[in-house]
Order: sequence, then structure tokens, then C-alpha cells
Amino acid sequence: MLQALRRVGEASKADLARLAQLTNAAIGGIIQELSAAGLIDTLGKRHDGGRGQPATMLRIAPSGAYGFGVRLDRTSIETVLADFSGRIIGRQSHDRFLPTPERAVELVAGDIDTLLKLIEPEEHDRIAGVGLAMPFNLGAWLRELGLPVEAFRRWDEVDFKALLEEAISYPVLSENDGTAAAIAELFSGAGRLADDFLYLFLGPAIGGGVVTGGDCLKGVNGNAGDVAMIPVPPSRLASAPRPRGEMDILLTRASLSALKRHLAHHGVDAETRGDLELAVETGHPAVDEWLDDCVAALAPAVWSAISLLDVPLVVIDFDIDGGLADRLLADLAEALEAAAPEARYPPRLQRGSFGSDAGAAGAANLPIFFNYSPRTAILTGRGAKQGAARPRHADQPHAAVGGT
Repeated sequence: MLQALRRVGEASKADLARLAQLTNAAIGGIIQELSAAGLIDTLGKRHDGGRGQPATMLRIAPSGAYGFGVRLDRTSIETVLADFSGRIIGRQSHDRFLPTPERAVELVAGDIDTLLKLIEPEEHDRIAGVGLAMPFNLGAWLRELGLPVEAFRRWDEVDFKALLEEAISYPVLSENDGTAAAIAELFSGAGRLADDFLYLFLGPAIGGGVVTGGDCLKGVNGNAGDVAMIPVPPSRLASAPRPRGEMDILLTRASLSALKRHLAHHGVDAETRGDLELAVETGHPAVDEWLDDCVAALAPAVWSAISLLDVPLVVIDFDIDGGLADRLLADLAEALEAAAPEARYPPRLQRGSFGSDAGAAGAANLPIFFNYSPRTAILTGRGAKQGAARPRHADQPHAAVGGT
């Protein structure tokens, strides 16, 4: 019932009975329990001009539960607090290379303490936990991303989730950052209207996720939607590193690290997201060169993904803007149309809903999914391998990817 109510925003008891395929009597009992738990709010009456008593309207109660979300990538740390409706209440961010894991824990713990002040003390027991979104293999692909090896070596040797859980008083659920961002879109963005889409996030690297049938696809190793590894032809930019073989991978060309590297090649020092956005806004020629190269790599990669997934929609979000989003979407739509195979139509493109908040927003939804998932298979941990049940541990991200 929560799943149906979250999708439509507001509904009557009769609406929910129809959407959830339950009887009015069953829905009535569920509504009573959820109201008592503070998870749904009762609104005013709906007057539709028909006969009979006007219907009482219901909605998700924003203060019914809260979740912290932490997004770590190689060049920034962001922590947010989100309510039960998925709205971000507050955020703290650090636009910098990742420090040591121990220092990162201190920063995140301090940010959580700061954000905790945004809700009333009596609401603290409604915090479902902390979601952690970060790339798998932080110490990998540094050559392609133009990043120093030594700065990230320690990250491949430490369990950051365990460190964070020791430092705070909440359970921590971890997830690949691309999948977490896709969960945010599924939970509170395009997923309210679409059950099937490919999600892409253009940040320091490029990440992604796959939504099919209203669920987020995981894969055996949690890497479903890892578009960064899709083979593409080598870049023609003088700033790009030479590939290890005949083909390159998408993240070498379609990433903000590639943009930063190309700007540096032209003598522009762009260390932060703000610097990159300024270069886009001011129309530096290096941005145009990188954008052409990025789209030329994205078009065949997207067609490869669509050929396998057969989804009608691609949602793309961005870590910066300054006009980049509109330009890339327009250029990519044109490139996909031009490269369309015979008897095939390109997918519809849609801008994501969260921008730079996407990974952290998805992370904040992880504990809410874990505690309020509508799907039995998710709650029991089934589905990772056919016929094998997993125990419900907080570090099982599969338990956090139910429907919207």
C-alpha cells in the first residue's frame, strides 16, 4: 500500500484498494495501522462532484521516517538527510580529494551530527539508518581518470562501512554509487511514472543502474548497469591516455575526469565541480571538444545497452550543470537517431531528478527501503541466487532495492 501511495502522491482508500489489488476491508486495517505508526497522513476530503460522501485523501507522512545518505567518490564527500517522502532536508559537502578513511569517517560523523539538528529530538527514533554510496574498487581505473594512485591505495585495504558504523550510533547499509543514484530516481523521480529505464550518472566517472519492472536490477556482484566498463573506440582527444588495447572503456571519454583532464591540457586548472561548471558556463573551447568526444562514445554505448535491455527510456543525471545537461541531452538524442539500426527507434532521453544529490539521495533511501520494502522476496533476502536464501544483514544491499 505504501508503494502505491508513494507513486500517486495522494489517494483515497478506494483508490488504494484498487491500486494495491486488495479489498476495502483489508486496506482499512492497513491504513489504521500505518496511521498509528505515523507513516501516513490524513488530508482533507476530495469533492469530485459525484454522489455520496466525499473521500478522505491520504499521503505518505514525510516525518514518518528519516534516512541519512552518504556519497563518497574520489573527489568529494556529501551527506544528506532525507524524510520518508524522499525529500532532502539538508546537506553537508566537501569538494576535495578523498582524505584517509579515518579522516573521512570524522568528516561524515560530524556532518551527521550537524544534520541531526534539523529534526526535533522526539523524531530521532524515526531515523531508519545511514545509507553509504561509493564506487566499488576506489583504487582502480585511476590512470583512465587521471588521478594519483597513492591517494587511493589505502581505500582498497579498508572496510569503510565498518569504520563508519563503529563511529556512529546507526546501522549502515552500503551500495554501489551508481545503483544508489538509480534507486533515488526509482524511489522519487522517473520511477513514479516509468517501470523500465536505464539510468546514467555523469560524475568524476560514469555510473549507472538498470530498472526493470519497477525494481532495480543488481547482478551477481552488484555491478548491473556498470556502463563505465562498456568498450568504446579510443578517444581522438590529445589529452586522453592511450588505451591498454585496441578498444577503450566508456569512463575514459564520458566522465567529468575526462573533461578536467582536457581542460588541463588547454592550461585550465579545474580542481572542483565549481571550476568545471564555470568552464562550461563560459563556453571554453575545450568543453566543446570534450563534449563532442563524450557524445561520440555515449551513443554506441547506449545503443549496446538498449539492445540488451530493451527499455524505452534513458535517464541521465549530472554532477554539474552550467548548461551541460541540456547540451549533452540534445547532442546525444541527435547522435542516437543518426546511429539507429534499421527498424529500431532510439530511446527517449530524460534529465535526472537530483543532479549532484543523486548518489546521496539514493543512499538516504537505502535504510528506508530496507525497513519499509513492499516485497516479500526483498525482506527475506531471496533473489540473489535462485533457491538460496540470505540472512538479513545490514550490509546486504540486495535487501534495499525493492519497488518504489
